Amino acid sequence: MSQVNVLLVDDHAVVRMGFKMLLESASDIKVVGEAESGEQAVKLYMELHPDVVVMDITMPGIGGLEAIERIMAKENHARILVLSAHEDSVHPKRVLNAGAMGYLTKRSAAEELIKAIRTVAGGKRYLEASVAQQMAIQQLSGEQNPVDVLSDREFEVFMALAKGKTTNDIAETLCLSPRTVGTHLYNIKQKLNANNSAEIALIAMRSGLIDP
Repeated sequence: MSQVNVLLVDDHAVVRMGFKMLLESASDIKVVGEAESGEQAVKLYMELHPDVVVMDITMPGIGGLEAIERIMAKENHARILVLSAHEDSVHPKRVLNAGAMGYLTKRSAAEELIKAIRTVAGGKRYLEASVAQQMAIQQLSGEQNPVDVLSDREFEVFMALAKGKTTNDIAETLCLSPRTVGTHLYNIKQKLNANNSAEIALIAMRSGLIDP
């Protein structure tokens, strides 16, 4: 197999260092670039044109979801594998809809990550078995998750609110104005029929997005 050039995107330097060492233990994988934010990922993608982007989704600034959409808008054959701490079925569905080709949780084994990168590099989708099962069960039951109605940006604001972040915290992290966050908050409450942050947190818990 020819060499697979990888762009590694995670806002934690130690995490990137660990994954780089792990990936480069495979003779056919080389990490050609590292990004610590969604904005940097888009910029580096256009400079390096890696075979595969291994991307976290929870990051400051535009975040992983928006970064996937921006990369796909520039190059629709980009191969993106999301490596996330989220083990629910909502995040994978969103990133796959945005154009990612694979989803793996950070708890997966080293060999599985390497296998996933090779699979995505070969143009095939890769979903961690437990995630695929959750998504299939939800699809078969015909249940729609209430948060499916939110846009990607609203979903990011919703997640931050559910974790107890203030409007100003969210504005700073996502590089938005507090007023814009306020507009998103209003739309989220309208769409989810929630009156306050406590109700938003409860919806997130019921959706399996945060721990009780």
